[in-house]
Amino acid sequence: MSIVAVFSLTKFPRFQFLHQGTFLYNFAAPSLLCNCNYNNNVAIVVTTTPSSVVNPNRSVSTQAKPPKSASDNLDDALVSFNRMLKSRSIPSIYSLNRVLGSIVKMGHYQNVLSLIKQVHLQGVPVDAYTINIGINCYCHLNRVDFGFSLLGSLFKRGYEPNVVTFNTLMKGLFTEDKHSEAKNLFIKLVREKQIEPDVVTYGTVINGLCKSGSTKIAVELLRSMETLNFEADVYCYSMIIDSLCKDRMISDAMNLLVEMTKNGISPNVVTYTSLIYGLCNFGQWKEVTRLLREMVDQNVPPNAHTFNIVVDALCKEGMVTQAEDVLEVMIKRGEVPNIVTYNALMDGYCLRGQMEEAQKVFDSMVNRGLHPDIISYNSLIHGYCKKRRIDEAINLFKEVSRKGLNHDIITYNTMLHGLFEEGKCGAAGELFSEMLAAGGQSPNLFTYRILINGLCKNRQVAEALSMFQAMKNSEICYDIDCYNILIDGTSKAGSLEIAHELFNEVFSKGLKPDVYTYNVMIGGLCGKGLMDEAKKLLTKMEEKGCFPNHFTYNLIVQGYLKRSETDEAIVLLEKMLAMGFSAHASTISGLVDLLARSGQDPMLLNMIQKLVPRT
Repeated sequence: MSIVAVFSLTKFPRFQFLHQGTFLYNFAAPSLLCNCNYNNNVAIVVTTTPSSVVNPNRSVSTQAKPPKSASDNLDDALVSFNRMLKSRSIPSIYSLNRVLGSIVKMGHYQNVLSLIKQVHLQGVPVDAYTINIGINCYCHLNRVDFGFSLLGSLFKRGYEPNVVTFNTLMKGLFTEDKHSEAKNLFIKLVREKQIEPDVVTYGTVINGLCKSGSTKIAVELLRSMETLNFEADVYCYSMIIDSLCKDRMISDAMNLLVEMTKNGISPNVVTYTSLIYGLCNFGQWKEVTRLLREMVDQNVPPNAHTFNIVVDALCKEGMVTQAEDVLEVMIKRGEVPNIVTYNALMDGYCLRGQMEEAQKVFDSMVNRGLHPDIISYNSLIHGYCKKRRIDEAINLFKEVSRKGLNHDIITYNTMLHGLFEEGKCGAAGELFSEMLAAGGQSPNLFTYRILINGLCKNRQVAEALSMFQAMKNSEICYDIDCYNILIDGTSKAGSLEIAHELFNEVFSKGLKPDVYTYNVMIGGLCGKGLMDEAKKLLTKMEEKGCFPNHFTYNLIVQGYLKRSETDEAIVLLEKMLAMGFSAHASTISGLVDLLARSGQDPMLLNMIQKLVPRT
């Protein structure tokens, strides 16, 4: 590493803030052309060798759109680029940028960075556009810190960052979930008039705010655009409407639709689809129908995604017939149903237990040339398990592998639950072992809950405790539900001491028992006739801020009735009624039995009359 230049940031007074506070990035990190350390308004530029950049899991669209190129694939573009570099005359940086831009469009960001390095090593002078391309690539690769390091190259060559540069960097910050830094940078740039924000700037920030859950701030930013006479476009409105719908603020979203149309901005298919999604979540089918008709009237035809949202929502509500009607309209309008459409419809029939109809949808999908995915199989397997048709579920589970698909954790969890419900503990154990041996899926919290619950229900408490221990030894964070299952299982198996140990462990592990935890423990104590302990636990429960429910009172009352402790039972029944809870049928039956055994006890008779008023 060698120092090649030292210059003062005072030459660029508009950007002195970059070395302050939040924006003091580690500019000594490896970058493409140079690195900068900012200190006391002095930038020290050092040359380095770029390190490898990990392949990104996600990417964002470019803000700095390069000129169009005739290169349609990477190989052609690389040949063209290398030919220009090897030519006798120094190639035009514009021509090189043109090729670099085409490769950016293909999404080969690491290749672009390597090519820019070659340009630099060949001594071809790069311009601000080249550096912006490099910044854009680093942001696509989720290395916005390296993107900021390239700012030093801009300063070194006498360029100032423009609005495209900062749009790209802000989008990079949002993509890496550095929301506060992105917001602070935007505020700083606008407040100190470092740049003139364009529609891309506002769109980038609004999109980032919405995705980070800051919808309210996004709306405020929209309002500030209006005060600055800056016209928001359909993109800005659609993003906020979509975020409002996801936040279940459908009224605000509908009001914003009215506002944008009044401002002369026509909603597009994205706007309408977001609103339809929000309305479907609230079951406002008349409004959904109205918006679909409005889309047609406004010449904004619904697309497959729009129809899929409606079909899926209807199916989740059990309105499969109506979903079939929507599918028919979809086909008539020329939209081809896809795998998502059929999966939603099939799942709707499975939820209703109409497995023959679900199978018909599955077969129809195959006949149309679509290939069922793991979601398709999971829906059918779940449906068959719910109907206790475990053999069909097993056959489908085996078919998944034959079709070249991989089981996911949902497939395994569904099958495990179905096997336990049929009492096939051995088969469930074998499946779990196969899952571990395959190595493709690791058990999650739900897997262990299913295993522990299934073993407890089938009276294999020792195995359930061993499974719980294996879970604790893994990296999976267990929760109160796991303890509830085990406390209930050990209590019903007659192992009240183990249940009590588990109950005490809940507190030592820093977990908070819920009303179900207390009810299970109280039920176990009452079952053993330990009424004093049960009453003490009721008091402790209230002291801990966990309020008893109707199950709690009915459990203890039934315990007292079985022991013929009438006075205690009557006191608790009076308290229960005062709190607005009702007596269970088994509680009333216990009162009647006690009345028959004890003769015409006026207190019991009076209580029965309160619980079963005459009509």
